[in-house]
Amino acid sequence: MTRPSPSELRNTLGANLRALTKSTDSISALCRDLGINRTQFNRYLSGESFPRPDVLFRICQYFKVDARIILEPLSDIGLGSKSLLSHPEISEFLSGGVAQLQDTFFPAGFYKFVRRSFLDDTMFVQGLVYVYRVDGATFLRGYETKQVMMQQGLPDDAISREFRGVLLAQEGGVAGLVSRRNTLTTSFNFLTQVPSFRNDYWVGYTARTVRENIAGSRITRLVYQYLGQDGSRVRAVARGAGLCRADDLMPYERNQLRIDAPFF
Repeated sequence: MTRPSPSELRNTLGANLRALTKSTDSISALCRDLGINRTQFNRYLSGESFPRPDVLFRICQYFKVDARIILEPLSDIGLGSKSLLSHPEISEFLSGGVAQLQDTFFPAGFYKFVRRSFLDDTMFVQGLVYVYRVDGATFLRGYETKQVMMQQGLPDDAISREFRGVLLAQEGGVAGLVSRRNTLTTSFNFLTQVPSFRNDYWVGYTARTVRENIAGSRITRLVYQYLGQDGSRVRAVARGAGLCRADDLMPYERNQLRIDAPFF
């Protein structure tokens, strides 16, 4: 293995710092937060200089990265959830599920979801989620409908309604950990593909993290239907998103939800 030269290390760090600071509103404010002279930080950005170990530590702490930013491009390091799931404490237990969830098994794109309401077992919830991949990991993003938020007495602005999650391959299916912003609420999902005309259905369950004695149910069956990037189908589902009755569901959805059977 060829050892990188000092200039190569400086250039790698500089390129990574430029990428990390793209979303920063003010470099001057960043330097104040880090306790670093602005002129000196500019030299780090340009690859002209290298920070002392204590300064490098502050930079890594601020951007939530490790010292590999002096050796590898950010795209090779893999930040965020992927890095967390690859942490040495849990990598042998969880990181394999991240890598194994390939597009051929659970493709990226839009999905329609249907489940029974947690708060009113006579009603059902249908909506959209978007599955996408970043740095080799699979993520999920969606919005609770305003109708569902109002049912719970919660704010119905877009920031409050947004939820995201990470998906992992499991034996025979896909597991997901999904949460609203600031981990306000979290749910665990499990899905497995079932035979259908287009092979586009996944069925499983979702469980929310609430106390046992809280009103409403904590776990219910869940159906996903893959829509891909079909704009007309996506728009049709978006228009019908929210609470509905069992009669409003498609017959195949009602069958898979087994609405008259208890959940075990």
